Amino acid sequence: MNRTETPPLDSDALHRLWDYTHLFVPDFRFRRQAEWAAVYVRALLQDGERKSVEPLAARVPLPAGLRVRDPLQALQNFVNQSPWDEEKVWKRYRAIMSKVFSTPHAIFVVDDTSFPKDGKHSVGVQRQYCGALGKKDNCQVAVSLHYVGTHGHFPLAMRLYLPESWTDDPKRLDQAGVPPGPRRGRTKGEIALDLLDLVRNEGLPGQIVVTDSGYGVAQEFRDRLASRGLYFAAGVTEDLVVFEAEPSWVMPSTTGRGRPRSRPRLVEDHPRPVAVQELARRSPRQPLSWREGTKGALSAKFSWTRVWPAHGWATGECAGTEPVWLLIEEQADGQLKYAFSNLPAESPMSEGVAYWKSRWPVEQGYQQMKSELGLDHFEGRSWRGFHHHVCLVMAAFGFLALERRRATMEGPPMEDDETAGGDLEKKNGRPARDQRARHTAGDAAADRTSLSAGMSELSELHPVPGGVGRSRTYCTSALTEYY
Repeated sequence: MNRTETPPLDSDALHRLWDYTHLFVPDFRFRRQAEWAAVYVRALLQDGERKSVEPLAARVPLPAGLRVRDPLQALQNFVNQSPWDEEKVWKRYRAIMSKVFSTPHAIFVVDDTSFPKDGKHSVGVQRQYCGALGKKDNCQVAVSLHYVGTHGHFPLAMRLYLPESWTDDPKRLDQAGVPPGPRRGRTKGEIALDLLDLVRNEGLPGQIVVTDSGYGVAQEFRDRLASRGLYFAAGVTEDLVVFEAEPSWVMPSTTGRGRPRSRPRLVEDHPRPVAVQELARRSPRQPLSWREGTKGALSAKFSWTRVWPAHGWATGECAGTEPVWLLIEEQADGQLKYAFSNLPAESPMSEGVAYWKSRWPVEQGYQQMKSELGLDHFEGRSWRGFHHHVCLVMAAFGFLALERRRATMEGPPMEDDETAGGDLEKKNGRPARDQRARHTAGDAAADRTSLSAGMSELSELHPVPGGVGRSRTYCTSALTEYY
């Protein structure tokens, strides 16, 4: 079992933590709920081998107003049954974090994380692929959204995925307290788009979505990103097929004999599509470094080719599909990775690589939340309890991220509270785009300057030495200067 190594909070850090948790008081129905939230966040930040409710309850001295006969029972009730709205707390959290970390060229990273479980009663659990174990096993899976900018990174939101074995069983949903909305049954891609719409509607700026093949393989998911006016760098699998030249189609006609054709068909003499794996065999690759690591420059070999996705080509489903970039990465061990990107046609390969390799802060962040803040230590079974716990883990991560940020003394001053969660795209000088409009050639040309600026800023990103565990040594002045 991994033991967390977060050092004890000193008195100055405790004062800043109190100021931080006090910001969330308006988002609880009762002051007492807000006080229990502060206790929970502090307990998550304390050193300890387990961060489930029982050890948390024994870890933190209670303030005078929360003295109860059974602290364990009270804390369990707060996280599992108490009807406070985690979405309000999450919204406040994002507003606080965005005032420090938002930039107009930021990246939204879509991912999911898994939680191995025993038994069959924890909400959403079933035998499915478990990334934490690298195989199919009994687990929960949650879709997550993360923000990566030039000032730092932080998790934005997380929502549990419910397989059909749950959405088709009203009794199980009732027992786990699943609210009406999530019962409808949503794919992981649909959940990711819901979360993306949620945070963008709050004004959080960003231009590009990066995700792995679990999401990027779906043409509909990529299309819906583009329809929101967003660029993407999305992983795909080796078996996806593409046209190497723009395909020509015979369009349906109502004239002539027989049953009228309802779909376009590929002209007879046009070359058939090929799998990206086959294309990789004859695509020359060149070495490229994307950032400095702790042991020197990180590099691999890449190729960058313009292609036309050919999903459903035999029945004309892909007729009219816009071309994309195919990025092929050859890692040091010879393994190949593939990604599609709708970056403008004149985009250099270095730009595509930099975006594609920007997921590392997310992997670091979730490792820290699991190993140090107990993200995967929750032992309850209910929908409410799971999302309450995740919300407060993110709040704890946010405090540490702010501590790191303020210690570097590099960030811009915070805006007044009235701007929290406001129209941040306008505040950063970039008007919000029509979410229904697809990218056109004109859009791409207009975005070139800002994308290039974003890439030069992203090149300045470096990991924080020592991770979250060392952040406590940076607690040297009041966090309240941010607020």
